[in-house]
Amino acid sequence: MNDREMSCNAGGQFMDRGRMNQNGVVQPLLTDLYQITMAYAYWKSGKIDDQAVFDLFFRNNPFHGEFTIFAGLEECLKFLDSFHYSQSDIEYLRQTLPEGIENEFFEYLGNLTAHDVTLYAIDEGTVAFPRVPIIKLEGPLIIVQLLETTLLTLVNYASLMATNAARYRMVAGKHVKLLEFGLRRAQGPDGGLSASKYSYTGGFDGTSNVLAGKLFNIPVRGTHAHAYITSFSSIGELKTRLLKHKQTGVMEDLLEHAVRHRQMLSHVLDVSTEESSEGELAAMVSYAIAFPDGFMALVDTYDVKSRDTEQVTQVLPQTDSKQKLSQPTMLELGQSLATLTPPTTPTLAMLNGHKQSNGQQFESSNGHNHVELATEPTTTTTTTISYSNGSAYLPKYVEKSFRSGLLNFSAVALALNDLGYHALGIRIDSGDLAYLSCLAREAFEKVAERFKVPWFNKLTIVASNDINEETILSLNEQGHKIDCFGIGTHLVTCQRQPALGCVYKLVEINGQARIKLSQDVEKVTMPGNKNAYRLYSADGHALIDLLQKDSEHPPAVGQKVLCRHPFQESKRAYVIPSHVESLYKIYWKSGKICQHLPTLEQVREKVQISLKTLRNDHKRTLNPTPYKVAVSDNLYNFIHDLWLQNAPIGELS
Repeated sequence: MNDREMSCNAGGQFMDRGRMNQNGVVQPLLTDLYQITMAYAYWKSGKIDDQAVFDLFFRNNPFHGEFTIFAGLEECLKFLDSFHYSQSDIEYLRQTLPEGIENEFFEYLGNLTAHDVTLYAIDEGTVAFPRVPIIKLEGPLIIVQLLETTLLTLVNYASLMATNAARYRMVAGKHVKLLEFGLRRAQGPDGGLSASKYSYTGGFDGTSNVLAGKLFNIPVRGTHAHAYITSFSSIGELKTRLLKHKQTGVMEDLLEHAVRHRQMLSHVLDVSTEESSEGELAAMVSYAIAFPDGFMALVDTYDVKSRDTEQVTQVLPQTDSKQKLSQPTMLELGQSLATLTPPTTPTLAMLNGHKQSNGQQFESSNGHNHVELATEPTTTTTTTISYSNGSAYLPKYVEKSFRSGLLNFSAVALALNDLGYHALGIRIDSGDLAYLSCLAREAFEKVAERFKVPWFNKLTIVASNDINEETILSLNEQGHKIDCFGIGTHLVTCQRQPALGCVYKLVEINGQARIKLSQDVEKVTMPGNKNAYRLYSADGHALIDLLQKDSEHPPAVGQKVLCRHPFQESKRAYVIPSHVESLYKIYWKSGKICQHLPTLEQVREKVQISLKTLRNDHKRTLNPTPYKVAVSDNLYNFIHDLWLQNAPIGELS
């Protein structure tokens, strides 16, 4: 058993190989079978000494955007560094491959390393664009062929994830915190770890994934689940009520402080103590005793409705009092019911006698529209909206959603303040997040003013609940008061586009360019060994990426360069760059890493720096302007000459 196997068995998925932590799953057998059968066919054909060049690139940007963040390079280099077929790998291949394969081939595989491979790449964290190779490999044909599948799996998801995270960061803005909460929804444990790592790369501030925190030094954050709240049903279940004062060290009864504050807060927040959950109060006191310096509470476990029948009046345009109440009329109130009511309350989607799912109806009598809205199926409370003579009476509970959680949290937070501690904030996991966040912020401001605790104004409001990019954009339009988003499913599964689609294509062998032709022009490869440059305009923004043959001189600052569309003859333009950036660096050569590898923090910073080089119209969410990728005039002519040479000539009869 070799070192790799021993490390995997003893240490789990990730192992320490001295220089870097290597994912034990990433090994030569993490590949497609046809890579190994091709290797044997190459070997059998005497191609051991053939030298090849492969390009790794993608054809389209993800998420209907116009940029991609390149990620996964460090993992690719780790793979090259550890590439070696173990004895057990060879034995497995002997049993798995078709009969008749010569023993000498297995001996050849057993001696293979990536020593003779040279890897060129753009910097990890850099903005990349379609058709521009993000990795270029040169070396013996068989070995660079065997690397294909593993390199693709290391780059595809990493780049997709980093791009997704970067988009979330852009729509959220730089002042809102973003936390990755997706481990439980990720595609397996390795997908969960990769999601945590590359969401941080793309601009997230932390993760709930504890192992990712340990392995990658990512800040770990979290609150508690609804289960903790519902595990308490009464104050009598509190077994610990005492907490040491932070300054004096004197033990005091935190519950006693909380109950006293809750009584006063009920008047400030206009919430009766009888309407809040005693079990929720007990749970929050318990959690605060456990984490007095880190008290962050989930406040939407119990959506207790008001027993107060007081109503709010708003003026509507005059209409016939006998007219049935319709949805457009209700919308004239200035806010939709989705905004005004708690999420568990049905909307007025169907009026005029249509039944709700629980069997209740909207009725009309005596010239008044009488609308009964059922709350949750298990709740018998109903609320009345009356319409008469142009006036609408809206339920006051609209202003009191999730009030049990707000009341209890505020009481416990003030109790902690009595003992020298400051609470951190709340998390909202359901409902109308914009409305509830505004309601919470307003409540905190009232408490801050009434109890002379200025820090209450700065309590953090965290929102979760199946948030995606469109949700954040909508919340921005609604003027939310959320300080932090916890994002899971849509982030880690990249639901809008589950794959980037990177490909790995042979472009040169033994110094001879190779081209793949297709009726679909998008799938025609750009042949030959190439270099890539990014040309910048006078205002400092990236203007165009230019591919050239490796034998061409680089474009020069201030010198006119003819840039051509690779396949459309009429699309061409002269560019006079103010700055020229050579995109490729040699990262691996002669069995060694040739560049200083940046830390995860540095890659994360690189993402934001690189994004700043793009114009805003390239980055916008709706209808972004396509970024231009071009080829030199020399490369354009070379591609089309080779195309004509290789394209079959048809025959008509």
